[in-house]
Amino acid sequence: MKPYPINRVSVVIPVFNEEASLPELLLRTDTACQKLGCDYEIVLIDDGSRDSSASIIQAAAEAEGSHVVAVILNRNYGQHAAIMAGFEQCIGDLVITLDADLQNPPEEIPRLVEQAALGFDVVGTVRENRQDSAFRRLPSRLINLAVQRSTGVAMSDYGCMLRAYRHTIIEAMLACHERSTFIPILANSFARHTTEINVGHAEREHGESKYTPMRLINLMFDLVTCMTTTPLRLLSIIGGVMAMAGICFGMLLLILRLLMGADWAADGVFVLFAILFIFTGAQFVGMGLLGEYLGRMYHDVRARPRYFIEHIVRGEESCSPAPTSLDSIPSAN
Repeated sequence: MKPYPINRVSVVIPVFNEEASLPELLLRTDTACQKLGCDYEIVLIDDGSRDSSASIIQAAAEAEGSHVVAVILNRNYGQHAAIMAGFEQCIGDLVITLDADLQNPPEEIPRLVEQAALGFDVVGTVRENRQDSAFRRLPSRLINLAVQRSTGVAMSDYGCMLRAYRHTIIEAMLACHERSTFIPILANSFARHTTEINVGHAEREHGESKYTPMRLINLMFDLVTCMTTTPLRLLSIIGGVMAMAGICFGMLLLILRLLMGADWAADGVFVLFAILFIFTGAQFVGMGLLGEYLGRMYHDVRARPRYFIEHIVRGEESCSPAPTSLDSIPSAN
């Protein structure tokens, strides 16, 4: 592993209805980046906010000597699609993602840059003393376990978006055109050297979490179906085991009925109902999983853009934008 020279850092932050936290976010992020000793840019993507977030971001980009790049999407596309839109506009040797809610402090940015400079392709983070509720922590642990088992990459906290990526990893991710993308998993599929560091975690001071129970369920389905086909293989194995168990159970019932009579088996009515419910439930689970995969194949075949950029405003200190891919269709503005 060789040291990685870093001449410019891009910080990518998706924003959705965060007007209360934006002033502090901009100040703290800019202060942290000034300590890096290299050029930097702060790419803020407004993901269809319904408050004044877009206006605040645009004003920050238009300020004199600004390092901010404002990317305004025409509607809400989701956190990961917004980050991918930001990736297309960043030009840094190292790209750092950060949430806008300030639960992960921007002051940790220099530590991520220091680790990446050692030669790591991806630098992940683990939230210390996590301040989220048990309702959020338990699904997160289950997701982390499932991801580790499926990808083979031993990282402890895939849910923390404070992460650093080498620019070559960003280019590899932008070359992927699937509609459902979970960035930390996708990045690790291209990374050779990865590491994790512990970072602080604070309570949310402004607003509420954007991950409702339904969004968390959708995220879990995205995770399962975008990273592996293991559930389909597992479903086939379970189906085979159930079929063999059903055959053995039927033979056992037949033998017991012949030896002990029909009265003992209650004429087989309840046993048949139990078997029917088991197989019906298994069929519905299988149909649901197949439906998820077929639905995602349908979206990929349509090849619609992941997002639509309404307009972009670049600060005076930022450089030229990266080439726009087919996933982003700028308007005439």
